Amino acid sequence: MTKKSSGTLPKLVLSSSRDIPFDQLVLSQKNVRRVKAGLSIEDLAEDIYRRTLLQSLNVRAMVGEDGQETGLFEVPAGGRRFRALELLVKSKRMAKDQPVPCVVRDAGIAEEDSLAENVMRVGLHPLDQFRAFSALIEAGLSEEDIAARFFVSLSTVRQRLRLASVSPTLLDVYGEDGMTLEQLMAFSVTENHARQEQVWEQVNAGQHVPAYNIRRLLTEDAIAANDRRVRFIGIDAYTEAGGYVMRDLFSNGEDGWLQDPELVEQLVNDKLATAAAEIGAEGWKWVEAAIDLPYGCERGKRRIVGTTVPLTDDELARRDALVEEYDGIGEEYRDCCDLPDEVDARLTEIDAELTTLNCRPVSYEPEEQARAGVFVSLAHDGRLRIDRGYVRPEDEPVAEASDAPNDAEGGQPAAGPAITVCGQAQNGKAPEDEDDAIRPLPDRLVSELTAVRTVALRNALARDPDAAFIAVLHALALSVFRPHGQAGCVQIGVTQAWLGNVAPDLRETPWSVAIQERHEQWATRLPDEPGALWSALTELALEEQMMLLAHCVSLGVNALFEPVRGYDGRTSAHGVAQRIAAADALASVVGLDMAEAGWTPTADNYLGRVTKPRIVEAVREAKGDATAVLIEHLKKGDMAREAERLLDGTGWLPEPLRLPVAEPEDDLGVNPDADAAELPDFLNLDAAGHDPMAIAAE
Repeated sequence: MTKKSSGTLPKLVLSSSRDIPFDQLVLSQKNVRRVKAGLSIEDLAEDIYRRTLLQSLNVRAMVGEDGQETGLFEVPAGGRRFRALELLVKSKRMAKDQPVPCVVRDAGIAEEDSLAENVMRVGLHPLDQFRAFSALIEAGLSEEDIAARFFVSLSTVRQRLRLASVSPTLLDVYGEDGMTLEQLMAFSVTENHARQEQVWEQVNAGQHVPAYNIRRLLTEDAIAANDRRVRFIGIDAYTEAGGYVMRDLFSNGEDGWLQDPELVEQLVNDKLATAAAEIGAEGWKWVEAAIDLPYGCERGKRRIVGTTVPLTDDELARRDALVEEYDGIGEEYRDCCDLPDEVDARLTEIDAELTTLNCRPVSYEPEEQARAGVFVSLAHDGRLRIDRGYVRPEDEPVAEASDAPNDAEGGQPAAGPAITVCGQAQNGKAPEDEDDAIRPLPDRLVSELTAVRTVALRNALARDPDAAFIAVLHALALSVFRPHGQAGCVQIGVTQAWLGNVAPDLRETPWSVAIQERHEQWATRLPDEPGALWSALTELALEEQMMLLAHCVSLGVNALFEPVRGYDGRTSAHGVAQRIAAADALASVVGLDMAEAGWTPTADNYLGRVTKPRIVEAVREAKGDATAVLIEHLKKGDMAREAERLLDGTGWLPEPLRLPVAEPEDDLGVNPDADAAELPDFLNLDAAGHDPMAIAAE
């Protein structure tokens, strides 16, 4: 047998420590640190003066040519501390023979010691900074005191302390390097720990989720502070009304998200109603106010022309005096690069007064004004856009009727102006309680729902060649016989509507996956060269040609609702309504039922995105009044989750996803024109009547 070695490892012997007068220390040129970084020498000196030296210097005894120690010691590691002590000696705040704690090294390479001291040192984790700063705050220090003592910016201290609003669970994840500091900071936009953890579970599956995506999920139901509606009412009015503004560690004082959209909507409507009432008091017959008025709302209406009110003699004299003063200041300071503050302020005042004098009001004939109205809307920067003087056709004067019943003496409306705000007539009564009203669905939610419906409709059409053929025929018929004023949902070309940013996880829906697989199969079979493609298509069997046609046509389907924010030359409310009507007809032809296709309402995709009355109404429609009453007392989140459970398997769908209800047949008989009766409704251009807006998504 071989005897095992019984040797043991040598025991560690630490270098000795001693106090050495500072004037016996010499900075070594073997220090590996050459680049200045981190805390300055001056700041380090101030910190040592306040707290004394917290870390010893690493030194080696210097020897002469004879090999004997000279009594001096070189400092290869700790050069910044040495220079800070040297600065304290030069400023007479430390004696030059002050003993300095040192660790004396006997052997080894000086550069190795210097490198090890800098490389093996680990910077303080931001989470540890947060906890340390929090402890100092609890000890009575202010944020300014902490910033001054540790030579960091005040914003850094506040950012670290703001991490207290993040869930402890997420702080632990960050402490274990499970997320980045930017991601953690994004969660500070809200103090709702449950929502923070819910969003983290949602995004944690991805390899890397940028911070802006986390903020988007946390603020998807909020309104940005730079939104024109917020600019119109002002953040101060919102906060005074009890609203809460969310801000994260990236936000400054002017950024943030308003967490109560319903309050914003109420404040906007109230302010619009007040402005409309003030404008109506000028003597107009009607005032129509909205955040966005439909494109072409002024079409078909005559616009009356007013007269600009001239300046009075006093106003003319005042304007001339202001212009003379303005020119005099400009001449006096023409050679100055920077104007004094008081001079700059005076020029601003003059400019504002001149603007008021030059922007003259317009007066109208009382008889014309009494039959005309005003459109009021919001511009992109939140200011009111006021368009006065539009006369509706029904309000035009009739020659035979000199005593119109709706005009009072003096040509003014008898009952005051008819004021409409956001489609609701203002009758002087208190507005209906928002919690009891079922308001229209948010535009963003309708866009998401119709985006899901679009891919499902594409998939259904791709499996029905006959319907795809009819859809192509319909699109061609529109282009030939109705080239103007008609819009369909099949965009032959094939032009595909971009849906990527409309609804989350749209690419992972079963309908989108089926489309991608089908497309890849055809892409593999078909040649790339145009000449060879003709031969390949002619060699396909008729059934395969029809299936390929159906696939190509399906990619042109656009059943997407797009909120119209003013006319941009591309999208109008009229065109969107026609598109949705055509999509409803196409869904009827292919028999697309979104419930049968697999869509179910959940708290994430619908119920948690609408108001409580909407949730209760959904349960009432699917399960009856008795069941709906059971959830009316619940909070919004609990109500959404309970409604998800109740609606599971019922086949209930929100309005944008439902099939259109078929009109009942005429009891008086059928159309005697048999050929016309055999056409599908959506191909029969007269079947829907002359009102293209009759069918529209809410």
